[in-house]
Amino acid sequence: MFSFFERLTQAFPEQKSELAPKTLVAFCRHYSKGMLHVLLAVSALSAIIAILEVSLFGFMGQLVDWFSTRDPNTFLDEEKSSLLFMGLLVLIILPALIILESLLTHQSILGNYPMRIRWLAHKYLLKQSLSFYQDEFAGRVATKVMQTALAVRETVTKVLNLFVYVSVYFTSVVVLVFSTDWQLALPLVIWLILYCIILYIMLPKLKKVSQKQADARSIMTGRIVDSYTNIMTVKLFSHHQREEEYAKEAMDGFLQTVYPQMRLVTVLQALIWGINSLLVFCISALAIYLWINGRVSPGDIAIAVSLSLRLNGMSQWIMWEVSSLFENIGTVQDGIDTLAVPASIVDAKEAKTLVVRGGEIEFSKVNFAYTAKNNRNIEVFKDLNITIKKGEKVGLVGRSGAGKSTLVNLLLRFYDIQSGSISVDKQALSEVSQESLRANISMVTQDTSLMHRSVRDNIMYGRTDATEEDMINAAKQAEAHDFIQNLSDAKGRTAYDAHVGERGVKLSGGQRQRIAIARVMLKDAPILILDEATSALDSEVESAIQQGLGQIMQDKTVLAIAHRLSTIAQMDRLLVLDEGKIVETGSHQELLNLNGIYAKLWAHQTGGFIGLD
Repeated sequence: MFSFFERLTQAFPEQKSELAPKTLVAFCRHYSKGMLHVLLAVSALSAIIAILEVSLFGFMGQLVDWFSTRDPNTFLDEEKSSLLFMGLLVLIILPALIILESLLTHQSILGNYPMRIRWLAHKYLLKQSLSFYQDEFAGRVATKVMQTALAVRETVTKVLNLFVYVSVYFTSVVVLVFSTDWQLALPLVIWLILYCIILYIMLPKLKKVSQKQADARSIMTGRIVDSYTNIMTVKLFSHHQREEEYAKEAMDGFLQTVYPQMRLVTVLQALIWGINSLLVFCISALAIYLWINGRVSPGDIAIAVSLSLRLNGMSQWIMWEVSSLFENIGTVQDGIDTLAVPASIVDAKEAKTLVVRGGEIEFSKVNFAYTAKNNRNIEVFKDLNITIKKGEKVGLVGRSGAGKSTLVNLLLRFYDIQSGSISVDKQALSEVSQESLRANISMVTQDTSLMHRSVRDNIMYGRTDATEEDMINAAKQAEAHDFIQNLSDAKGRTAYDAHVGERGVKLSGGQRQRIAIARVMLKDAPILILDEATSALDSEVESAIQQGLGQIMQDKTVLAIAHRLSTIAQMDRLLVLDEGKIVETGSHQELLNLNGIYAKLWAHQTGGFIGLD
């Protein structure tokens, strides 16, 4: 039975992840697709249950009147059908409806709904542009995904369930009391008006504070996660105190949003208690007055007083639920600022799959500039022209800031150029899908980052359909197999099953680099980019790996960046980049003969030190 209701909604839909709308209602509706049928069913059940619960108070009033007017000897014969119906309502109908509502709520909604939102948001964020993650804490983004998913669920369910239940319940109460005596209904109507006025004034203030609080919470979490992620740096520089202060500043910022929230809640609770006490007093006093004057029966008094006491307790619950609703709305609004950000790099509508036949790369009249936060453009390339023939091995040389990494980022389409074109085998990057482009490029970076997974998972990331033998051969080529055999983790996993820690912190820089190289060797893409690929290795291991890289570079187009010029001196051609322009090109010997920038860099390094490059 439980499984049936759990399958009514899907936690992991196959639908395409899309940009969510920016407005609150549209955002919630976007993430509620596939859930509305269950949400509306629960809302309808809530309305029916509210009417039936109020009818029980009417039945109680009837019982009081019956007890005071009917003969006990003939009572059962006279009211047999009414008593039987009420018995069925209390014992079967109402419990069945409540159980059905509970099954739909707990099995179909509470688990699957937020997980569905997390899944769709995560799918979208994985396709976000690289620049998006460069401007955000990873922990902050993750926190917003978690927070927003729960907040959307609570917002939608409270609006559709709570508001329907409460509005139907209150309406039924007023109708029931009005049917006994219109004067008894007056205090209820006045109380309801005052209650709505209080909520109308106070709740928007709570929403505003809650939105600030959600942002402060994500900042606080982001700072704490940032400290843990970079714990090695914290310890190396003995900055525990500084990190404590950094986190404390964010915690205090969060706390400063909690204080005004709690003040508002205290004022709200005091006001609600005030009008509740007034309601109970007025209803009781009016009921006694009307009874003395023979206007109402004891049953009418029982209905009115019991309902006022019920509303007294219920209004407290509604207050907390509605204040929670506005807190969740604030959280959703804060989440929209992250989850509804359009990707800066998107595929063309009719994007084709890149087909690499030889791997020729061409930059034609490329103009590119970064946009700084003050909206000032920082020009990097102007009318840049580069052609790398298929199968050619090209080294890229230049001082820091010359544009080497930017050139690679443009080739990988992490950024879009302002004008000109970049193509692979005459296929413009702007016209092919990003996935197919990057699937055909392997890259080893200087700052190697590994997943907090097993060594096997990290290497197989290069090609998930590779065999165990393929993986081990790649590890051997990268001179990684031997040290992997000696790895173990805290859970007793060893060798290729051992986990490497977040970003590979359990391994040395050289070990991480060798696993990264094994991953690239396994991927075996037709275009290879080496960005300081062997910088973290000692000379002996570097020499061994160079042989493996030499094998893998065969029949591939290679673009290599290195500060240690000896590692790229054997390339077919070297390009010297300076201030966004190719200022020298040729073989190692030809560039030495030019006696230009390359020759000076070479002289510095072979002279026993590395120059400022």
